[in-house]
Amino acid sequence: MIRAAFLDSAATAATLLRAPVLAERWSAPSALPDFTTGGLARHLANQVTHTVTFLAAEPGTAAIPLLAHFTGNTWTTSPIDAEDNVGIRRRSETAARETTAAALADLVDEALVALRESVPAQPADRLVDLGDWGLTVDDFLLTRVLELVVHVDDLAVSLDLPTPDLPPAATDATVVLLARLATWRHGPTAVVRALARKERAPASVAAL
Repeated sequence: MIRAAFLDSAATAATLLRAPVLAERWSAPSALPDFTTGGLARHLANQVTHTVTFLAAEPGTAAIPLLAHFTGNTWTTSPIDAEDNVGIRRRSETAARETTAAALADLVDEALVALRESVPAQPADRLVDLGDWGLTVDDFLLTRVLELVVHVDDLAVSLDLPTPDLPPAATDATVVLLARLATWRHGPTAVVRALARKERAPASVAAL
């Protein structure tokens, strides 16, 4: 299920990256602080193009649980001006300056063609090597689904376009994962109150 959700979400992102207004606003500020619209588009595209690279690499030899991928990463809870987060933005901004909206859309379309072959063919026990640790292939694809769902919305807002409808399997998986991360960050009582008791809801239970 997550493999189809990833491919469908990637296709939604690819369509958004074809929006004519993207070229017009390439250098304009995005809806995210310290991100141009082009830099945000490049970061969104990375969730597709980098997946080609990870799946083409040699398999990993060990995997950690999915939540540990986030809870062991400083960017999950660090402020916007933290080194990890600044680095993510700088890399995307640098890459955006070296391309155009049309070229980026072409690159994502090419990656999607490759992924439609490689993703279904991955063995169930395939481990994806992420450097300091690994994830099972389906857990890795779930992390990409979360990024796609979140950043498709970010880019659509930046372009003053309606957020595209994403596959229910992708949004469901994203909501569940975000809820688990929010519970890790804020505790179960805070999350339950945020969802069920507006009179006692905390100011934020943001997962990321």
